[in-house]
Amino acid sequence: MSVARRVRRALAALGLVLGCGVAGAALPWAGEAQAMLARAGEQGLDASDYRLDPAAADTDAALQAAVLRYLRHLHQGRVTPKDLGFRVVAEPLPEGETAQRLSALADGAQLRALADELTPPLAQYRQLRQALARYRELASGPTFAALPALGKAGKLQPGQTYEGSVALRERLVAFGDLPADSAPASALYDEALAAGVRRFQSRHGLDADGVIGRGTLAALNTTPTQRVRQIELAMERLRWLPHRSGRPFIAINIPMFRLWAWDAGAPEAAPAVRMGVIVGRALRTQTPVFADEMTHLIFRPYWNVPRSILRNEVLPAAEADPLYLQRHDMELVAGQGDDAQPMQASPDNLAAARAGTLRIRQRPGPKNSLGLVKFIFPNDDNVYLHGTPAQQLFGRSRRDFSHGCVRVEDPPALASWLLRDQPDWTRERIEAAMAGGKTRQVNLSQPVPVILYYVTAAVTPDDALLHFADDLYGHDISLERALERAAARSTR
Repeated sequence: MSVARRVRRALAALGLVLGCGVAGAALPWAGEAQAMLARAGEQGLDASDYRLDPAAADTDAALQAAVLRYLRHLHQGRVTPKDLGFRVVAEPLPEGETAQRLSALADGAQLRALADELTPPLAQYRQLRQALARYRELASGPTFAALPALGKAGKLQPGQTYEGSVALRERLVAFGDLPADSAPASALYDEALAAGVRRFQSRHGLDADGVIGRGTLAALNTTPTQRVRQIELAMERLRWLPHRSGRPFIAINIPMFRLWAWDAGAPEAAPAVRMGVIVGRALRTQTPVFADEMTHLIFRPYWNVPRSILRNEVLPAAEADPLYLQRHDMELVAGQGDDAQPMQASPDNLAAARAGTLRIRQRPGPKNSLGLVKFIFPNDDNVYLHGTPAQQLFGRSRRDFSHGCVRVEDPPALASWLLRDQPDWTRERIEAAMAGGKTRQVNLSQPVPVILYYVTAAVTPDDALLHFADDLYGHDISLERALERAAARSTR
């Protein structure tokens, strides 16, 4: 049974089918409803999902069903996140209540107000809606001239001649990375043009060096139509996110490798903390998408080596090199507590570790893979935030290097923000605890919501510019297929 038919039956059961039994009176908001459904593309939705059947016996009931379906899609999305393996729960549309409210609307203005109320309240959603309109306009305009290949060198440096410079300049102006009154076009890839390329690179997750290589050329050749779809998919995912409650909040966008933290209060405020992150490897150890609450942090943590890393990496190295554990500040222990006593790294004990009766941990200190502090929000995946001794990796534009947890660029800054309501925990004391000689847990005064989410198009709080990222884990492809399946079901 189609969604429309199920909705019509629900409306009829509630006694909300208005077109009959009211002397055939038309819905007072019918004109606005039809216009709203026709404009569904402005919300990143597909207007064809809400077309009315011209053969419908009761056109008012059919229109109500279409409007209710549109409001549900607008509010909670067309796809259920858990069907794609995401552990976020979209706020469901109260169908019965919404249907009752539809029946009581007096005019189109009230319908618009209801739709506004059910639209995701995120500033990023509204910004993407504006970006979508701009890229739709680009997609409907003249096709950009093709950019020529880079030649044998495979890259283009500022100061070199490039036969695609005129086409490149046109494209950068259209994307907003060069001012419309920039220097006259010529065949020279000059410094002014390179400045526009650097801005473009910074918005597309590339090294902003002004050198055009294969990655930059591929991003430049991505069509506005493709970017439109990327924005639509991001808007769909934003409908799944929990609404801001006014509490402090941490958000991590996985494919853009960024963390932001907001103080309590208005959702429009600028983030109090922002920094780069390192996430799980794309091919083997992806960072999951989910929401939870942070409860505490641990200074100078032990790292209890997970079983998969133990079997595949640490034990083979330790069995081949008797000094491997010592050089990496690792030790064999029995039991689960931090007070477990170290044991000799003998062949028998290594075999016991492989069997799971002993474990290997890394002692606190500068070599520890978790850095000098970790931030805990208990979850089924045992994923958390932590520091890292490999700070040089934050200089990379693509940062999927971890085993699934999230490494943060500036742990003292994040710890200071989390403990800002505990006056004794000054920045100096936090740094002293990180450099101290013992492991220490500090509980937060109140749990802090954390959301690990995934969008490859976003107007970021860092610079208020539209950014695009590669589909690191292939989630955009999966969502595209899920939307196709959902659309096919709705037409049956």
